Amino acid sequence: MHESEISVIVEAVVRVLAERGMLKTDRRVQVTTGTAGKVFSEEWSPRKPSACSGCPSEEHACRPGCTHCNPHPDLGAEQLRELGASRVGICNPSKSCNRIAPLVDHTLLKPGATQEEIATLCKEAREYCFASVCVNPSYVSLAARLLAGSGVKVCTVVGFPLGSTTPTVKAIEARDAIASGAEEIDMVINVGALKSGNDALAADDIRAVREAARGKVLKVILETSLLTDDEKVRACRMSKEAGADFVKTSTGFGGGGATVEDVKLMRETVGPLLGVKASGGIRDTATARAMIEAGANRLGTSASVAIVTDAKGGGAKPQGY
Repeated sequence: MHESEISVIVEAVVRVLAERGMLKTDRRVQVTTGTAGKVFSEEWSPRKPSACSGCPSEEHACRPGCTHCNPHPDLGAEQLRELGASRVGICNPSKSCNRIAPLVDHTLLKPGATQEEIATLCKEAREYCFASVCVNPSYVSLAARLLAGSGVKVCTVVGFPLGSTTPTVKAIEARDAIASGAEEIDMVINVGALKSGNDALAADDIRAVREAARGKVLKVILETSLLTDDEKVRACRMSKEAGADFVKTSTGFGGGGATVEDVKLMRETVGPLLGVKASGGIRDTATARAMIEAGANRLGTSASVAIVTDAKGGGAKPQGY
């Protein structure tokens, strides 16, 4: 059965339930695009910001000289690349922020995350033009809808947080996430296989997801706090050989986060062309800058707003990132 046919069936069921008073809603319900047939109300449609005076674009992505749309008109692509960015976003922030913003995956992966919190996450991502939002797979469709046309990518996790599912399951997760709107996949390596010396299984794991996520960005989470330096190097090499786009330090759920030493080791191992994502425990601007200087060109954090606005401290540390 095709996705369009599933959408028609779900819409019909929802309509009948609403007519019979069995579905309490005063708004029209629509089915999002995605293989799981996830349903969200109109309340979760993206809110467009009001255009500034003289700005022809409702999305504030007009011209570099507009001081409202681009509070840092003196910064160009080259300056951002000097900071370590391998990709430059197409949007301009509508709120003042530092140069770190284009390198940030704005993250919310806690088990109890609500639709309201995901909506806030996406709103902040649009305002500061983060590289992506990173959410659990069940929220990919919602995030994709809220971020449509913004230039902010939707990232999700696979095999998260333990990495102990099979290559087949991880590949299916990746395909489903991409069908729902994910543009970047952060997969957890099979940590047990790596530590057992079973590099063939660990590498097969990565290749299975790489094949499933062809054309999309793939980041491989190593969970560095559980690994020796030799295991970190082996994991980086197999990730590179399998065609991953990034290697990433941590899930944030493994009892440890990113360290400057790990980021340096990962960068030295993969060379200048592969991405390195630092995640876990990055709560302030100084730590973020230290990770970038060590070789990270992407940061995963839930303290994104504090980091890009140079706020003091990132608040209480949540579970995950």
